[in-house]
Amino acid sequence: MPDLPYRIVIGLEVHVQLLTRTKLFCGCSTEFGLPPNSATCPVCIGMPGVLPVMNRRAFDLALRAAMALNCLIADFTKWDRKNYYYPDLPKNYQISQYDLPFSQDGWLEIETAAGPKRIGIIRAHLEEDAGKMLHDETGAGRDSLVDLNRAGTPLLEIVSKPEISTPEEAKAYLEEIRLLLRETGVSDCEMQEGSLRCDANVNIHVPLTPTPLPSGERGRGEGDGPLAATPIVEVKNLNSFRAVERAMKYEAQRQYEAFLRDGRRLAPGEKETAGWDETRGVTVVQRRKEEAADYRYFPEPDLVPVLVDESWRDRVRSEMGELPAAQRARLIREYGLSDYDVGVLTRQGRATVAYFEETARRTGDAKAASNWVTNKVLAMLKERKQEVRDFPLSAERLAGLIAEQKAAGLSKQAAEEIYNHMLESGVSAPEAIAQLGIRSLDAEALRDAVRRAIAANPAAVAQYKKGKTTAANSFMGAVMRETKGGANADAVRQLILEELQKA
Repeated sequence: MPDLPYRIVIGLEVHVQLLTRTKLFCGCSTEFGLPPNSATCPVCIGMPGVLPVMNRRAFDLALRAAMALNCLIADFTKWDRKNYYYPDLPKNYQISQYDLPFSQDGWLEIETAAGPKRIGIIRAHLEEDAGKMLHDETGAGRDSLVDLNRAGTPLLEIVSKPEISTPEEAKAYLEEIRLLLRETGVSDCEMQEGSLRCDANVNIHVPLTPTPLPSGERGRGEGDGPLAATPIVEVKNLNSFRAVERAMKYEAQRQYEAFLRDGRRLAPGEKETAGWDETRGVTVVQRRKEEAADYRYFPEPDLVPVLVDESWRDRVRSEMGELPAAQRARLIREYGLSDYDVGVLTRQGRATVAYFEETARRTGDAKAASNWVTNKVLAMLKERKQEVRDFPLSAERLAGLIAEQKAAGLSKQAAEEIYNHMLESGVSAPEAIAQLGIRSLDAEALRDAVRRAIAANPAAVAQYKKGKTTAANSFMGAVMRETKGGANADAVRQLILEELQKA
């Protein structure tokens, strides 16, 4: 972003549905797309006299996420009732955690234009999700509908510190959280299905003097003079990373323009809630934001506290596997790849990294393996809408293609033709070369082909001797035709120049 006359301050509340088969306090299914209100029972729709029972798997996944976010895990945690009315909350309260969450004081490192930046995590706590309202948006005035299938689904809320300084950082933070939680098996993080949702708290700090503030390491708008802070606005239920970035840019500028209209004077104001209109690209202030006292929290009387001992921590930690940040560092260290290549590979997940590593191990050429995976394999997966585990070309066969390309000096064009044929037919690289009629020549055979091309065209040799260097192109074309495009162009060009010196 260009330098701005204010500093943006962003804190994110990320809500993640955990990857469990059943809900947090009952045995109803969490499967997405079931008929409305079919995955419900007396517990999750709040019938009198029912008792909740904690889902142990949900708590395990929540612990796994908190450890991956470097949070401190509490030995003792309890449940609380958060009281409020809304049509999709049938009990009129939500079972959540208030003053004793199971984890807090963590951090997540992201990559920014200025380098790595650590964003603090205030807390991550468990709660049950509410249902879903289906409103008539046609303007016809029909009734709103309520689907309670989602009510009671285990939800992890991750609350960041207000240490995000740009909309781009907010997007990077969300992308890293999504990768982390998918890789650890905590959630599928499918935003289109509502299993990853985000609320963004944003305000700006503006100088009380008209002098523009310089950029600094801590963010934009850090000057020596006094700063005014606009009231915080919480933008709710942003359903894509692009929406988060766009909404933050718009809301920050809207607050600055309001600050200027008010004559650079700010009333304290109350925290407000806003919605994001994706079509118009604007935020719309909706209501005053409730504070903790408005929810009348009190301990949940129907659930016992949870005690997390060291053996429980150790078991969960052992199930996490390699985290994305550690994986990136290892790939750079072990394979000498660039930050960019490693970023592309790890963003695709552990299965893609394993595919690359198997290819690199079999070829002994990590750079070639990375180039093929990042440029060709990932493009084909996107085109076919496949996961790498379903890709018809195994790492072993891709490694065979790379080996043939190096041994025979195959051109890029020929190698890609062989690759496409292998995908279509399922054959190995040597079989594809034979079926396509591409000649793979060793160095001496390639030199012989160059000599034949030169001997067959003395007129072009004479022109070259007179200084017309473009005459050498006719020899290049002859060799490529003989090898059906299989020869490496740079190698052929070098051999032509060497042989022309002898002619």
